[in-house]
Amino acid sequence: MRIITALALAGALAGCSGIGSGSGGSGSAGSGLFGGGRAQGGAPREAPRIDPRTAREKVEEGMAGNRKIWSLFVNDANPSVTVAVNRYLWNASLDVLSFLPVEEADPFSGVIVFGWGRPPGGGRTIRATVQITDPALDARALKVAVITRAGPADPDTVRAVEDAILTRARQLRIRDSKL
Repeated sequence: MRIITALALAGALAGCSGIGSGSGGSGSAGSGLFGGGRAQGGAPREAPRIDPRTAREKVEEGMAGNRKIWSLFVNDANPSVTVAVNRYLWNASLDVLSFLPVEEADPFSGVIVFGWGRPPGGGRTIRATVQITDPALDARALKVAVITRAGPADPDTVRAVEDAILTRARQLRIRDSKL
């Protein structure tokens, strides 16, 4: 997988090398992709150079250990590796925002994307995204984004959702410790 990623990155960078170089163009201040061909004073900007040996070394590092192309298709991942997402925060997020439909849930990255829905008791239609970044039951491990049809939700609303998720996660943890 690392080999394919490195080769794709090298190919993408090689394909972009001629953009904005000024060759064949008028050389005006707005030439190049996104107008970035020249600096504000009119002098050409130098693009950062990428050492091709660096990409090659990364590819060779991925091939170390007698790995062959067929090893890409073998599942040699360690089965004892666990997901680094706090299960209490995950379940609490699903409980608190249960009135919203789940559009996407990825426990490996810790992201839950909810669809549009109306909170119980009325109010504005909202959509939420929750990201759990750490296996610890901690407020810093929880990131919540709430939007309305008119734009971003009020920060107090976002904070109230975060507090509700954290409170529910603590309740779930206490319930499990009593078992």
